[in-house]
Amino acid sequence: MSRALLIVDLQNDFLTQGALAVPNSDQIIPLINALMPLFENVYATKDCHPENHVSFASRWNKEVGQSAMINDSKQILWPDHCIKDQWGYQFPDSLNQKWISKEFYKGTDPNVDSYSIFFDKNKNPASKIQEHLKTEQISELFIVGLATDYCVRETVLHALDLGYRVSIIVDGCKGVNIEPGDEEKAIVEMKEKGASLVESEELFKTSYDSKSSTVGDISR
Repeated sequence: MSRALLIVDLQNDFLTQGALAVPNSDQIIPLINALMPLFENVYATKDCHPENHVSFASRWNKEVGQSAMINDSKQILWPDHCIKDQWGYQFPDSLNQKWISKEFYKGTDPNVDSYSIFFDKNKNPASKIQEHLKTEQISELFIVGLATDYCVRETVLHALDLGYRVSIIVDGCKGVNIEPGDEEKAIVEMKEKGASLVESEELFKTSYDSKSSTVGDISR
């Protein structure tokens, strides 16, 4: 069984100049670029919305941040974002995409939202990621990206429910924090549900120690 790095929604619309900017989100791009070579498998998720998506405040003639009853549940409404093939949907140019072997798309149904790459709000599969991970025999996920308190959180919780070992690279994520402390609460919840919390420094050190050990074995 193998492991993978999963990059959640690192798209232009969630970065500093985007329609739904996550505070300080640009700061994690160099870190993620440095992390990708440590993993044999690197995957990325994308919000891939049609115009007039159910999560857009504009669809309901409401203000961003208000809520609406959608499929019998109350949901916060967002600005139009990550519309398929538009600039906001794309990865930033500063992301070293050569390491990403496969992309997975969510939120493609105009009438159903999905924060998680595994299941949408109706609890149906949001993408084909699960069958791909099974085919590749991936049992452990290391997760980075945006936003800690929304799409990262739900992706992590669903991955845990499905039986994956999950580690959140904490300094590789950023939160929206609509309410003060939302990010911290999400991290506590994910840990309580079984996710491990790691810092990138630990992974870099482990990789360096492993390479040093291999060099030593060869020299003998």
